[in-house]
Amino acid sequence: MVIDPVARRTDGESVRIAKDVLSGGAVLKLCLPEGPEEFARALMRRGARRPVVIGDDRTLLRAVSVLHRQRELAGCVLSVVPVGGVVSLAQSLGVPTGVVAAARSVLDGVERRLDLLVDDSDGVVLGTLRIPPASPHGAPAGVTAVPAGAGHPWLRTCQSLVRTLVARPPRTANGSGPARLRVEVDGTTVVDLDQPVETVTVTPEGSGRAAVEIRPLSGPGAEASPLLARGRTVTVSGADFRYRADAVVSGPVRTRTWRVRENAWRLVLPAPAR
Repeated sequence: MVIDPVARRTDGESVRIAKDVLSGGAVLKLCLPEGPEEFARALMRRGARRPVVIGDDRTLLRAVSVLHRQRELAGCVLSVVPVGGVVSLAQSLGVPTGVVAAARSVLDGVERRLDLLVDDSDGVVLGTLRIPPASPHGAPAGVTAVPAGAGHPWLRTCQSLVRTLVARPPRTANGSGPARLRVEVDGTTVVDLDQPVETVTVTPEGSGRAAVEIRPLSGPGAEASPLLARGRTVTVSGADFRYRADAVVSGPVRTRTWRVRENAWRLVLPAPAR
């Protein structure tokens, strides 16, 4: 069992509960790494033991990335108990977010083979890739949310300005607004540089293909229909852009290609109800 140091510091009680549940049903070897290098070494020295990681989405992503770089991902069955601030990725994959339920699924669950995306810099995406990266609260990066303030004309003016920015944020090269990008799926151009886009999302859908959704830029009050595509390879190019892959923001880059790896990794999830 590899416990992320952030999880130990921020929610030691949940870590203790997970350890008690797991030790009641299995023989554990406890690893308490203090940083990324020690975390990687703990995984690589697992021997025949099945690794269980305790931490948030970044911990899960770090474990998969380490095993992928060492070319040991396909031969490893991974389990996770979500503990920490952001666990939406683990939840989207089917892992229970309750500590007790997640620990019990480690003991009694079944392994599932899952797809992932691998980019041309050897980075991995388990859940959703998004361009431009969303802020932690879901608003476009670089736009500040303003609370409601009825009765204050100056604040209503600010709110009006923010709504305008959200509808048509500036075209910048730092990933904070719409951009002119070329998006190709399996070699076919879905959108080209002449059409500004607000968002591009790419998600492995479990069939050896990725689902791609592109939302063209629309004016205030207008709704542009999203462009949808599916394929094994997605290439995005154009002006410098940033992207969020699961819990990590990367870039800026001029071009990046993601390829679907079918059944690339194995995760223990709750057994289906009978």
